[in-house]
Amino acid sequence: MREQPERGAVAVEFAILLPLLLLLVLGTIEFGRAYTTQISLTNAAREGVRVMAISNDAPGAVTAAKHAAVTIRPGISDSNITLSTPACAVGAQVTLTIEYELSTITGVAGPFPMTGKGVMLCGG
Repeated sequence: MREQPERGAVAVEFAILLPLLLLLVLGTIEFGRAYTTQISLTNAAREGVRVMAISNDAPGAVTAAKHAAVTIRPGISDSNITLSTPACAVGAQVTLTIEYELSTITGVAGPFPMTGKGVMLCGG
């Protein structure tokens, strides 16, 4: 025969473990989102600096970086993108940097500052 004090033990154990399980699930989601955003920023910076290095077109480089980062929501603006030089001399190094603040879904922590950086030699 069962004893009465053990009747709600499963519910109590679940109530104790539920916050930990939710923390793990939400933390995994937030980390995955941050990792994806970082990869997108780096790819966008690399695409923008490639346009600058090949065609010496600063506005085109900014546009290419913005178009390459279409998966980032909210999107990046021109003020988030910085070029190290407005003109690209052959053999010189050019850097495109994208600064972005990633807000979290849960709102527990953040926003997190993120940076994507691309560096190439001018002139192909």
